[in-house]
Amino acid sequence: MMPSRLEELISALRCLPGVGPKSAQRMAYHLLQRDRAGAVILAHALESATANIRHCSKCNNFSEEEVCSLCLSPKRDSSLLCVVEMPADLLMMEQAQCYRGLYFVLMGRLSPLDGIGAKELHLERLLRRVLEHPCEVILATNFTVEGDATAHYLATLLQSQQVKVSRIARGLPMGGELEQVDSGTLAQAVLERREVSA
Repeated sequence: MMPSRLEELISALRCLPGVGPKSAQRMAYHLLQRDRAGAVILAHALESATANIRHCSKCNNFSEEEVCSLCLSPKRDSSLLCVVEMPADLLMMEQAQCYRGLYFVLMGRLSPLDGIGAKELHLERLLRRVLEHPCEVILATNFTVEGDATAHYLATLLQSQQVKVSRIARGLPMGGELEQVDSGTLAQAVLERREVSA
């Protein structure tokens, strides 16, 4: 019979993506048997992160401040706004050093089967931001079925408001995700973006 606190730890570890019952059990046993100090550090880091990290009020990325340092930077080109699905995509764009504009992070993509619609992606915030500060919107969603559907939805929404919209070029492989692509390919895709026509 397992102690209830051990069961609670195993159950908590299962919230991580790709972690099933066996993996969660191995992680829990490892932390308790071989790395209790690491477990304490992990617990404190999780507690601190959940208490102090929020969404930037402008770009929706994770930030400890109301407005993140990228949005506050005077070196960024405010005439460009790149829309990405996840924070990892933004990081990849920054690592490629091919883009100097601002961002909006959707924190997902349209996926009706998973119950993710326009409301869950904060699209009203994106639209309000674009209308308050006119700019070219570059759609850099992943080249997956959901990413393409999200890009199409956004293009239609933004173009109805007379906003210039472009989509990064398909230098990326079909089904590919930005965080897994090399920086040269990503840089070429951004440079070869083209305007989306209705």
